[in-house]
Amino acid sequence: MKRFYKTVATQAVADGHALLLDGRPVKTPMRQPLVLPTHAMALAVATEWEQQGAEINIASMPHTGFANAAIDQVLPQKQRFVDEIAAYGESDTLCYRADPGDPLADRQDREWEPVLQWAENRFDIRLVRVAGIIHQPQSTHSLSRLKAPVASMNAYELAAFSTLTSIGGSLVSALALIEKAFDSETIWRAICLEELWQEELWGADGEALATRAHRRAAFDAAYHFCCSAAG
Repeated sequence: MKRFYKTVATQAVADGHALLLDGRPVKTPMRQPLVLPTHAMALAVATEWEQQGAEINIASMPHTGFANAAIDQVLPQKQRFVDEIAAYGESDTLCYRADPGDPLADRQDREWEPVLQWAENRFDIRLVRVAGIIHQPQSTHSLSRLKAPVASMNAYELAAFSTLTSIGGSLVSALALIEKAFDSETIWRAICLEELWQEELWGADGEALATRAHRRAAFDAAYHFCCSAAG
């Protein structure tokens, strides 16, 4: 799609900050007003539109995508999104380890245990660790405590937080990230641990590297958007 506007601006409105292209308000794909709840988020979205060249590249506008998803998808069915995100706690990647004695298990213990222990202390829970891939249920108490902060998020936070949990397959790591218990590089390495381990053993694959770079860009954008959505 060719760029059809010259100027990009934001404008304070009753329920947030509207995006204006050539002075006209923008709408979502479902024809809802594109209004952002915080100034930081509005600036991030406006910057994406401003940086477009002669052709608009939707793939280069993740913040706009999250905002559209929040308005068109999350707001009308927020509870469904909360339930789906919280479900990652039932089989959190960080709880499933290689067999004891496997060098990979040692690496998992070093890099995953601090994150799990943070969650246990933060939410007053106990998480079951599993050797292998056979599912072991977590307690109702633990799942309820992990779900509470998800349920308290607004629709914009949920739109981006959903990406953070799905990329890593881990509710715990996503919560640790947005609560700034660990920096983003530490959490990224934790959720990519098994990929990085395989590369150390067998070498890097170009296609795998490109895929991970794409995931990292989505991860970083989701983290930034989630932070701006929280104010």
